[in-house]
Amino acid sequence: MKKLQMLCLAAFAFLFANTTFAQESGVENYDQGFRLGVGLNGGLPTDGDYDWALGGDVRLQYDLSKKTSLTLTTGFTNLFMGKDDLGNNIKDLGFIPAKAGFKAFVLKDQFYVLGELGAGFAVTNGYDKTTFLWAPGIGYANKYIDLSVRYEDYHDFRTNQVALRVAYGFKL
Repeated sequence: MKKLQMLCLAAFAFLFANTTFAQESGVENYDQGFRLGVGLNGGLPTDGDYDWALGGDVRLQYDLSKKTSLTLTTGFTNLFMGKDDLGNNIKDLGFIPAKAGFKAFVLKDQFYVLGELGAGFAVTNGYDKTTFLWAPGIGYANKYIDLSVRYEDYHDFRTNQVALRVAYGFKL
């Protein structure tokens, strides 16, 4: 219990000190706001079960500062037929991802790293599983274009992919 109290006290002190210094330094307020991006994704699964992937997504981004943002992403991804270890055909797997993430711009306010966590809800060919998914990535974004590469792991679907995303984004 003592450790929890000390941790809460330290967090409060840090937040209070951060606010105080920000006011004294004359830092300009960043115009926080929402952005919406519509993207097309193409990927290559890294295992032998599926041959390739294609999907589309919509990403809502809230800019916390000029260098950090929170994201919510959903859409549809289809993993196209491949073969299992015995050579049998595997049905295509279509699913809806729902991910929350954090984006940090690390170079010239255009190059970023992104981490997302969420779930994938299978919706095609009799698949009824929901899987945990995680996706780290890197990318480049300007006022309208967002290009990124990510690794995406689908735990319960027993597959993953490396995907390229090309998107158009705009302020709301």
